[in-house]
Amino acid sequence: MPDVNITPVSLKCTICGGDIVNDYLVGTSYCANCGNKWSISDLYPDYAKYQRIIANITKANDIVESDNKAASANEAKLLYKTSVIECAKFNDPISSDLVRICEEGQKKADLLAIYAKGKGYFDKGSYDSALSTLSRAKGFRDSEAMIEICKEEIEKKRKKDIPWDVVFSLPLPAAVGLFFREVCHWPWAICILLFLAGSAGLGYVLYRGGVIEIIIKILSFLAAGPIIVFSILEYAFHVPTWISIVAAIGAPIAMFILFALTTEQLSIFANKKN
Repeated sequence: MPDVNITPVSLKCTICGGDIVNDYLVGTSYCANCGNKWSISDLYPDYAKYQRIIANITKANDIVESDNKAASANEAKLLYKTSVIECAKFNDPISSDLVRICEEGQKKADLLAIYAKGKGYFDKGSYDSALSTLSRAKGFRDSEAMIEICKEEIEKKRKKDIPWDVVFSLPLPAAVGLFFREVCHWPWAICILLFLAGSAGLGYVLYRGGVIEIIIKILSFLAAGPIIVFSILEYAFHVPTWISIVAAIGAPIAMFILFALTTEQLSIFANKKN
């Protein structure tokens, strides 16, 4: 990317006739052909009127290049915006060039805000959030390096969680298999194949992660208890199917209510004792 702080203008070098290039933030002009240098103030006698604007732009650039905070990005954007407003008072080629520098700076400030947010996730070890955020700031500072680290850490976590993924992939396919066996009277062989295929599919989804992983784990957790109760009653004690279903659904609900009431009574007793 070319340096947006360096801008060619229509002036020509008095030595070779080459284009004059202005580096506004440094305050020098030079010939793009022969390299001769001048002070910008020598070419533009009223250049001093831009000093406050240039000081603000320089400060904003320093923030964008060195700070890591989202609040700093907002400060830089405000400095750029203020500079653009002040440039509007002059309406000449130099102010137009400075406005362009500010516009490019605001884009970098936006990247800084995204980068700062992603780095915050990264420092906390929230690699999924860091990856999705830093991907929007690719090429800014060390975002590429952090993205690669995030990918490596996410892959490590996925491999580490494989045993749990297998566990959580079982209840829902088991519920579906039991439904088709008991309600639709499908053969055991087909129900088992359905269970295995469903478990494999859910296991892969859980391995990949994301929002769907959380939903599946919640549903699996809620389904595990009723499935165990139903299976014990139906196949171990040969209780009629409809009674087993009612007991499988009602038992966890009853236990939850009992737990809630017990907790409330214990809390009341502890408050009275205090």
